[in-house]
Amino acid sequence: MITNLNLFNFARTTELILEIPEKVKNPADFTSGFFSNPNSCYQAYINKLCLAAVLPWIREDISVNAKPCPNTKALSSFWEVVNGSAVDLLDGTKLILVPTEAIDSEEIRVPQEWIDIPSWVGDYYLGIQVEPEANYVRVWGYCTHAQLKDCGTYDPSSRTYAVDDKQIIDDISALATAIEFCSEENTRTTVAPVPHMSVQHAQNLIERLGDSQIIEPRLEVPFSIWSGLVEHGGWRKSLYHRRLGCPEPYSVMRWLQEGMSQFVEQIGWQSFNLELSAATARNIEETPVQVAFSRQLIIAGQSYELCVTPKGEYTENIWRFELRNNNVGAVIPGGFKLRLLSEDLQPFPNNEDIATTAVEQLFVEVALETGEGIVWEIEPLPENYDCEILRF
Repeated sequence: MITNLNLFNFARTTELILEIPEKVKNPADFTSGFFSNPNSCYQAYINKLCLAAVLPWIREDISVNAKPCPNTKALSSFWEVVNGSAVDLLDGTKLILVPTEAIDSEEIRVPQEWIDIPSWVGDYYLGIQVEPEANYVRVWGYCTHAQLKDCGTYDPSSRTYAVDDKQIIDDISALATAIEFCSEENTRTTVAPVPHMSVQHAQNLIERLGDSQIIEPRLEVPFSIWSGLVEHGGWRKSLYHRRLGCPEPYSVMRWLQEGMSQFVEQIGWQSFNLELSAATARNIEETPVQVAFSRQLIIAGQSYELCVTPKGEYTENIWRFELRNNNVGAVIPGGFKLRLLSEDLQPFPNNEDIATTAVEQLFVEVALETGEGIVWEIEPLPENYDCEILRF
């Protein structure tokens, strides 16, 4: 995995040279079918090479449980619009990988999204050079969020923060030590919350910035507006699919009419037929079979199922969200919460069910307007959770 440093006379002994796995080196894997333009395609390619080389090292030397954040299937919606990846060490520590092909190691330069969007902020930011043709990734230094935010230089034209070599720790072996033994270090500094954005404003932005001819949508609107759009996982994914020219993948009505896309099936959604009651069974020939939807989840190490079922006819647009433990005889522990929110993440009356003690199920029923979006949340958070907008 680690190439001999003696072959690289430009590399310091404190740096790390990692081999790029052969299976991820084909640029053809990043076609226009996955990204809206050549710039985004290549940005994704460099990030994929970086993550494929660096993540095994992180798991081997720093944290065996490290994983891309929020999950690998969400990465394309990030790389379409911004450079960089987050790696969660599952102990509250987050690493941000921002690759470049430049050999210069005098500064670490990071897009503003990774510094000023609260849920994107990391603890340590790694300086990484990717060299696809020579088949290596060079990890040459790191710094903290606090250093970038408090001591870095902000470039408004590119919306990036940069720190020079005075702030960079160039001994990569020190990173594992810092994470393990310096947990009290103030790695992050406070950032302002993202302003609330209305549903109409978000939809207008998605329509406007969804034009694939706009190469860098992140620079087209003020950052305070842009950050409100992309921090919301559902809107970020809607923007991504709009830029690809794809229909909204989370449309429940489209699922009913056309079936589920491969994309939503890959992230865990599936359809099933509801069992008919004894009363309707007598008229089974005249009664169409009702379809419902479910998503498999892992929460606190156990398997659960979230079901979304219609109450009455589809035209009534009344739906039941129900959470159950998948294991036979198992229950939902006390303290779990199932919550529904409006598309802009606002609560509404009777939007939450809480298990005060162990229960067999949690459920919330909601009546929706045609085309309305709803966001589901569960506490504790499921593994790989990324906000979804189900549109009815």
